Amino acid sequence: MLADTSQQSFEWPVRVYIEDTDAGGIVFHAKYLHYMERARTEWIRNRGVGLRAGLADNISYVVQRLSIHYAVPAKLDDQLLVTADPVAFGRVWMDFRQCVLRASDRKVLSEADVRVACVALDSGRPRRLPDNMRQLLEHYHDTNSSTGMSQE
Repeated sequence: MLADTSQQSFEWPVRVYIEDTDAGGIVFHAKYLHYMERARTEWIRNRGVGLRAGLADNISYVVQRLSIHYAVPAKLDDQLLVTADPVAFGRVWMDFRQCVLRASDRKVLSEADVRVACVALDSGRPRRLPDNMRQLLEHYHDTNSSTGMSQE
């Protein structure tokens, strides 16, 4: 995994609170997943797609695959930046590359590749990405074709 910390990356600010840490003030490993979930959600929200409306249409999104590398620990009171950049999408899924950076020096603390699948809320079975999400990903792909985003 390569960290993409270019200016085109979407970044969501996060501060580390005591609830995020162990007794030594180090961020618990699962909290990084919370930070990344928030950044993906805000990437979508900031582009005008409401996830709540999808719930009414029997649409949900689930993490299907995750590969994460923890490089340097985040600590209590750190200010972080969490990136969320779509890198590929298919009929029922979208792939994101994400990083957690320390805001003060932009040091990469953690990086991950995350596949999010679209499922029917009532059955959990895969379903096509809704048109608004697909259009968002296609538009992002078209305007950022130099980033290597692929449609599969």
